[in-house]
Amino acid sequence: MKKIVFIVFLVAFSLSAKAQEIKYQTQENIHYYSEAIQKSDAYLKERCVLDLYYPENTKDFPTVIWFHGGGLTQGEKEIPEALTKKGIAVIGVNYRLSPKIKSPKYIEDAAAAVAWAFANIEKYGGNRSKIFVSGHSAGGYLAMMVGLDKKWLAKNNIDANAIAGLIPFSGQTITHFNIRQEENIPETQPTIDEFAPLFHVRADAPPLLLITGDRELEMLGRYEENAYMMRMMKVVGHKETKLLELDGYNHGMAEPAFPLLLNEIKRITSKK
Repeated sequence: MKKIVFIVFLVAFSLSAKAQEIKYQTQENIHYYSEAIQKSDAYLKERCVLDLYYPENTKDFPTVIWFHGGGLTQGEKEIPEALTKKGIAVIGVNYRLSPKIKSPKYIEDAAAAVAWAFANIEKYGGNRSKIFVSGHSAGGYLAMMVGLDKKWLAKNNIDANAIAGLIPFSGQTITHFNIRQEENIPETQPTIDEFAPLFHVRADAPPLLLITGDRELEMLGRYEENAYMMRMMKVVGHKETKLLELDGYNHGMAEPAFPLLLNEIKRITSKK
């Protein structure tokens, strides 16, 4: 039976009773690679930047790292309006795109951006134990890859299990279709290899909230991939995997999913 999610927009999520009094600041185009690495690659220097939106007169706030969608071939960093003025920081990330680069460069970029957050968010008043990784479509795929395959963050001396929660929106859980195209694998040949989040299911992963649109309106197979991801995470013993399907919404389901992301942040941080 289809799972229907009712979202109440009249109740605004807030991590503070005085959330509306908090002042916010945005810093744009922060490079998340070192200067030495930037000098070695002009395209990396151009694309590998992030915007940081944060509450400037509060402390210990959670942070959401947000990866944009676009099939790994297009898209631009953003600070989703639905996540502003909620008592949290938001990091909007740009990463290198195909065909100028090929896999796994965009995964490496995603991991470097997450590592930047762990290394720097406390300077702005945030809590590095409250860092959440999210994104829509290709961004959801990247969120899962850096959170489940521990090697990407390990290269940056970060334990992926330090992530407070993974909250991908309509992310591809098999090998991404753009990577299959790069390898001349037919679009009609589903693949699960090292570049598939499904390949890296594990019991000790951070909490995982999978959100998709309506299975009848989504991209072909996207709900089913996520359902299988949920099932396999449970099979390996992961205790905190959930799947929510937004009834009546297609692949462009980010707006109604943001309140669910905020609720998940509230649920997890209330335990810390």
